[in-house]
Amino acid sequence: MTTAAACLEIDLGALRSNIQLLQAKVGPACRVAGVVKADAYGIGLQQVAREHRACGTETFFVATLDEGIALRGMAGPGPEIAVLGGLFHGAEGEYPRHNLIPVLNALEDFRRWQRPDPAMIHFDTGMRRLGLDTQEVERFTADPDLAKGLNVTAILSHFACADEPGHPLTAEQYRKFAALAALFPAARKSLSNSAGIFLSRDYDFDLVRPGMAVYGLNPTPGQPNPMRPVVQLKARVLQVRQALAGESVGYSATHRCAAGQRVATIAIGYADGFLRSLSSRGQVFWNGLALPILGRVSMDLVTIDAGDAPGLKAGDWVEILGPHQDADTLAAQAGTIGYEILTDLGRRYQRTWLDAKTFETKAVSG
Repeated sequence: MTTAAACLEIDLGALRSNIQLLQAKVGPACRVAGVVKADAYGIGLQQVAREHRACGTETFFVATLDEGIALRGMAGPGPEIAVLGGLFHGAEGEYPRHNLIPVLNALEDFRRWQRPDPAMIHFDTGMRRLGLDTQEVERFTADPDLAKGLNVTAILSHFACADEPGHPLTAEQYRKFAALAALFPAARKSLSNSAGIFLSRDYDFDLVRPGMAVYGLNPTPGQPNPMRPVVQLKARVLQVRQALAGESVGYSATHRCAAGQRVATIAIGYADGFLRSLSSRGQVFWNGLALPILGRVSMDLVTIDAGDAPGLKAGDWVEILGPHQDADTLAAQAGTIGYEILTDLGRRYQRTWLDAKTFETKAVSG
């Protein structure tokens, strides 16, 4: 018996299988890095890092300095941990203190990191977020000695449109990065994200940085998902009632019931990461039957149409994510992407880690 309102099951075996599939795809000359920012995409930093280490992962990427410090405390001194967010002003001393590698994103960072400790350099080849911008790349290409005195262990860039096969920007970014790579013969090179791994072996270089594919999202939109699903989510049915004609449901009374319509209330809401944009748009499943959402998603509760499920009753569980609906599908209904579904997974779920082969199954509240 569980006291939880909603339960999240995480298949560690599937996660490990996804890492192994990606490593086999890029081959032994390239390594798969562990991209574990945002609590490992909402899955759980400690557990995901452990699986990566079991698969031989030696390099991890996080977004923030605090994430890097947390991971170092969990992983111990062994793995390499790089901070994609760069060299935080005023916190430069924290990187060597915790054996973390800053990803230098500007020429100014070169001047601020004049020390023997390792660093990586991010070149912006088309994303226009972080990294040396077009003008700085031109300056650096004309004078590579600007990196003199730095212990550059890797250079990287990031695809903007790899999930759109044939997009011309992807090939353009590759050409720019390959030219920059020639200036760093001794450093490792990293370009591909999840989608890039499924486009061309030319994009692999020395280190790939898959995120979403490891966690079971589809890196090949429009094609069957080659990855195994990692999460399943279910929520309790709290109440089932029969409405009168014209009765409204939820905030702003956006749904009006037909006579005798059966409405069920389930224990999940936007406080749990079930997005409000799913109001009157999404669906959940019970025994394989799709049950549409009625009215507005609220903080703790969602109402659904139980008319096609006459046996549904209070105490039953409905599938939010599972065999009939994965994170990508739910995201499409919400008008977003699977990343947001995973990274919003709620703290109130009872989390159960499943892996019959290696680890004991255990449940933890979170």
